[in-house]
Amino acid sequence: MGCNRNCGLIGGAVIGAVLAVFGGILMPVGDMLIQKTIKKEVVLEEGTIAFQNWVKTGTDVYRQFWIFDVQNPEEVAANSTKIKVKQRGPYTYRVRYLAKQNITQDSETHTVSFLQPNGAIFEPSLSAGTENDTFTVLNLAVAAAAHLYPNAFVQGVLNSLIKKSKSSMFQNRTLKELLWGYNDPFLSLVPYPVPTTVGVFYPYNNTADGVYKVFNGKDDISKVAIIDTYKGKKNLSYWPSYCDMINGTDAASFPPFVEKTRILQFFSSDICRSIYAVFGAEMNLKGIPVYRFLLPSKAFASPLQNPDNYCFCTETIISKNCTSSGVLDISKCKDGRPVYISLPHFLHASADIADPIEGLNPNEEEHSTYLDVEPITGFTLRFAKRLQVNMLVKPSKKIEALKQLKYNYIVPVLWLNETGTIGDEKAEMFRKQVTGKINLLGLVEMILLSVGVVMFIAFMISYCACRSKRVN
Repeated sequence: MGCNRNCGLIGGAVIGAVLAVFGGILMPVGDMLIQKTIKKEVVLEEGTIAFQNWVKTGTDVYRQFWIFDVQNPEEVAANSTKIKVKQRGPYTYRVRYLAKQNITQDSETHTVSFLQPNGAIFEPSLSAGTENDTFTVLNLAVAAAAHLYPNAFVQGVLNSLIKKSKSSMFQNRTLKELLWGYNDPFLSLVPYPVPTTVGVFYPYNNTADGVYKVFNGKDDISKVAIIDTYKGKKNLSYWPSYCDMINGTDAASFPPFVEKTRILQFFSSDICRSIYAVFGAEMNLKGIPVYRFLLPSKAFASPLQNPDNYCFCTETIISKNCTSSGVLDISKCKDGRPVYISLPHFLHASADIADPIEGLNPNEEEHSTYLDVEPITGFTLRFAKRLQVNMLVKPSKKIEALKQLKYNYIVPVLWLNETGTIGDEKAEMFRKQVTGKINLLGLVEMILLSVGVVMFIAFMISYCACRSKRVN
């Protein structure tokens, strides 16, 4: 009887030990299985989860615009006072709803090339008004004329055309005209061929961004979605030195197994440069754990605060020998037009940039850019890209509309917030196919290990107690 009891206790302890060992072994084995599955499913080729979502995003992406309505246009033009602006919006458009085009796999280089078509559909229910709402904004053509044509004689000729067309430093335009284009009366009078249609995002609809060529990850998963070339080139030809490099992905996804210490690099054609984000916090998005990566303040900092930015400093008049921060001169990729990009409301910009403008209220929560990345797959499941479009306006002795200006202005025209969040249906599918299976495997591992250890300890204690009674 004693033997049977002891044998049973030893048997129970052995079973517990086996369960614990099996649970322990399952951990690295399970991790290997997960990695193998993820590596297979994030490759950009027909039949994978990644490819299906990459060709056409299952997320509704919206681009909201806030327009800076100038309140004192005559006063500014006559006396060079501070520009008083009032933010109006949001005006919302649905974007990125079109599938990628001209998708071509290259088995030799393990890359896939594509075009990203552009399209914008106005969403009245998500907007503060209509596309016919009118604003007082900077006259884009007049402001650019003094910058593009510094020659005094040419400016004199242009001045006569500006006066004849009754154009001035500021103009009244509808939302639709300002964003997507209008026929400018001043440019229409220029006697030689020039583009006469002007708009902040003209042309946009029925155009495409690219060609992009990205690595599909088939030979090296750590390179998946990383851009190899853009428009056939590995560099942009806009910036000197390493600033001209095309780094990272397009931010829709990143190579899998993202760690908090990783710096996520991505390229944005909107700002004509590569940029990066750093880990900010752990979040929970519809039951899916994600890492929030933030665009750091030093991304647009002057070389004094961030020496790595020295090759983005191009305009000594505005940047005061590269000591001002917060704006990026992208005129080289805008056909010479004096376009400057910043964060909304000049967030993180130097005081000399923001001081000439009244009515701004920068804050991190509303105006910072972030990416919520699922760390195992590297997929971006939620994002907010926030940018402000500004134009440089210089005084001009020959152009009367700009003659009374005493100094340079960087005038905010509008800011945008492009956002996307994984839909409920896609989130449920993601939980089932990815996080759910991983959590289940982890739960099984912990149960086996915990039950095994408890059984082993309990049976061994009972066995020792029985042995002790027999000896006594």
